Amino acid sequence: MPPRPTPKAPASPGSSRPPSPSRAELVADAALALLAERGMRGLTHRAVDERAGLPQGSTSNHARTREALLEAAVRRLAELEARVLAPGALRTDGSEGQDEAAAGLASALHRYLTGSPELLVCRYELALEATRRPALRVFYDEAGRRFREPLVALMAAAGSAELERHALSVVAWAEGMMFACAVGSYHRTVPTEAELRTGCAELLRGLLGTAEG
Repeated sequence: MPPRPTPKAPASPGSSRPPSPSRAELVADAALALLAERGMRGLTHRAVDERAGLPQGSTSNHARTREALLEAAVRRLAELEARVLAPGALRTDGSEGQDEAAAGLASALHRYLTGSPELLVCRYELALEATRRPALRVFYDEAGRRFREPLVALMAAAGSAELERHALSVVAWAEGMMFACAVGSYHRTVPTEAELRTGCAELLRGLLGTAEG
């Protein structure tokens, strides 16, 4: 069974149709589709050309080495994840209480688990490969900062005195939930958004104490 298509780029303002993907996006999207369907062994320049419907050699012209192709996949994955998770939507100015923070995080997590599970498979494939490639590890971690930094800011706004430790706990909870429900023992049982919201609220109360009413 072919993997579900990756999310398409949103339409530009005033346009009735999404913009045509660039050559770089075609290559990166095809690379992600191959990772989700075949794993790391199935990712080759020739396979990307075939999957993207491009002339042979097109991928090599865009990303000459395997490292460059992997970096392109990481970059595109981060772009697509940002659209799904929308980390910039989190309120980090202190106006959002624990319940609202839990609701925002749960909404993003549920949206990812139900709408883009193939991206999670790509995430795990690339994370494992990064453990074997120091240069890719640096690139992967840098791309991930856009998701960690809003959580650190959220913990600060919520009154945390130990920002990094509390942010790590939230990330670990979310990552564990995504792994379990995407490829782990709960892959057939994705929690409802309400269940995720309850779990996240419990976590935040445990970390930060019960919010004052």
